[in-house]
Amino acid sequence: MTALICGSIAFDTVMVFPGRFRDHILPDRIHLLNVSFLVPSMRRNYGGCAGNIAYNLALLGGRGRPMATVGHDFVPYGEWLRERSVDLAHVREVEGEYTAQAFITTDLDDNQITAFHPGAMSHAHLNRVPADDGLTLGVVAPDGRDGMVQHAAQFAAAGIPLLFDPGQGLPMFDGPELLDFVGKATWIAVNDYEAQMLAERTALSLGELAGRVRALIVTRGAEGSVIHADGRQIVIPPARPDAVVDPTGCGDAYRAGLIFGLQQGLDWETTGRIASLMGSIKIAHAGTQHHRFTRDEFDDRFHAAFGRRL
Repeated sequence: MTALICGSIAFDTVMVFPGRFRDHILPDRIHLLNVSFLVPSMRRNYGGCAGNIAYNLALLGGRGRPMATVGHDFVPYGEWLRERSVDLAHVREVEGEYTAQAFITTDLDDNQITAFHPGAMSHAHLNRVPADDGLTLGVVAPDGRDGMVQHAAQFAAAGIPLLFDPGQGLPMFDGPELLDFVGKATWIAVNDYEAQMLAERTALSLGELAGRVRALIVTRGAEGSVIHADGRQIVIPPARPDAVVDPTGCGDAYRAGLIFGLQQGLDWETTGRIASLMGSIKIAHAGTQHHRFTRDEFDDRFHAAFGRRL
């Protein structure tokens, strides 16, 4: 089984300001804001939802191809993914554009100032879902707005089961548009905040949303997750992480676990625990693609976390 993962590929440049923004921003001069922060710590990470999910799925031994638009600066990121057995056949370079970029500055209070340049991601709609490529599962994750709409429609037209993962892209859509996504989706994955927003914008309860798909998966951070499926609410416990270092990308790691479980035909209790453990492993590492494990190591960690073998 092969999943086509439609979503963003991006560079995340993370800088740490060893002070507090509030000490340098005058409240009565906010309309004339002109500040500069010295950031001695900086790292550039490979990220984006499609890239992160594909990376994590490859770690598990699942089959997935990201579909995304990137810029002329993608070369080192592409080499990184290929070395980790990620198939880039559906990644398109857009001439004259940069790969999507997030520039994030964090202070000592964990406040963040972020600038995001979508770059090539704005051209996501140039890619089309192939109807004859042996695909058995589709993913629509945060991406260019037109791309998300068109790719969901193309999965539906091709009869390919769809995991809808709106993430940070959810605010781009109104109620009728989100209802259209729900109508095309086979499964929906959101965090608890996104679940509430989805319910409010569609005027449907979580139970009603769950009734329209095979499963509604709601992640709850350190409290684990709940999978609404088959008329049940399946509570998935959290897996205890080795350390809490960086939550960025945990949701993508979790979704890779979902996809792997679906590809393997596993029950929701097992699939949810695989996903939970993936998020736990990720949070103990800085960046979204710096955690690694062998399959035997993962199986051992699964047994330690949940008291049973895969």
